[in-house]
Amino acid sequence: MMTVSVSVPATASNLGGGFDCVGVAVDRRLHVTVGVGAQGSGVTVHRAGTLAALDIAPEHDHIVTGFRVACARAKRAMPDRLVVSADSDIPVGRGLGSSAAALVAGALAAAALYGDAADTADIIALGSEREGHPDNVAPAVLGGAVLAVARPDGRVTTAPVDVHPSLRFAFAIPDFTVDTHRARAALPDVLPHAAARAAAAAAAALVLGLRTAGADLLAAGLDGALHVPYRRALIPWYDEVVAAARSSGAFGATLSGSGSSVVAVATTERADQVAAAMAAAWSARGVHAAPLVSAPCPLGATVGAVDRNAPPLPGRSSTVEISS
Repeated sequence: MMTVSVSVPATASNLGGGFDCVGVAVDRRLHVTVGVGAQGSGVTVHRAGTLAALDIAPEHDHIVTGFRVACARAKRAMPDRLVVSADSDIPVGRGLGSSAAALVAGALAAAALYGDAADTADIIALGSEREGHPDNVAPAVLGGAVLAVARPDGRVTTAPVDVHPSLRFAFAIPDFTVDTHRARAALPDVLPHAAARAAAAAAAALVLGLRTAGADLLAAGLDGALHVPYRRALIPWYDEVVAAARSSGAFGATLSGSGSSVVAVATTERADQVAAAMAAAWSARGVHAAPLVSAPCPLGATVGAVDRNAPPLPGRSSTVEISS
């Protein structure tokens, strides 16, 4: 069996005014080993860590989807035998980019195993097309905080967003999930011009506030006018959690992705306190939430060397026949 290992970070996206365009890599990771073999047929997926409880058929696994889409882009057939072993500490369904990480991992593994010249722009475009937006995929590939703008031709323009070294991202990760399709359905098709104008100002304030640690800029930039007002009802006690973040010293707080996690921006000195306060606000309402503090993770997706003579991947599995 020929194998390759890939590691991809978690990401927080929709950062306030940076809806669908600003995301940041977070210090949690997905680790995947993908193998293709000349003997046997079908796809097998082994899952561990936060993925262990997933009950998803192999053909619907995002890692397999990323692999399949990368093969299709390179005009390659799927292999007769594909084995995936995945271990993650990224919470699933909590707005920390677990699906984007899986898509990226699968696509990078396919490119590496077949020697295709897929650069980072290709992988970001592929993932953005599948996700519908680039703000998770871009920092998952590149690391750090990233501004990612989807273009009409399918390409994605990216630029690093400098984050002041005094800043940290503080999260409260609750024990409930938010369905992505429901979160997307909550958004209106049309906004008043005044709301769009305010959203554009918030996006500019966010990027500059992250660079300068400007309190007023961050407070304005973390006001997610394009999505939070329509999604907050999906997050029990959202307003109380955000209020707890601000009262404990955060510049502001907003949804991470489409939820359920809430992310705040605070100084290094206050970040632990902020994360704990948000978790405590949920706890007071009977919801368990885990605190997490992270600087922008500078390490994006990594790909190991291809092992062309690896033994079969072990582990518990589910298997299904696949076709190209």
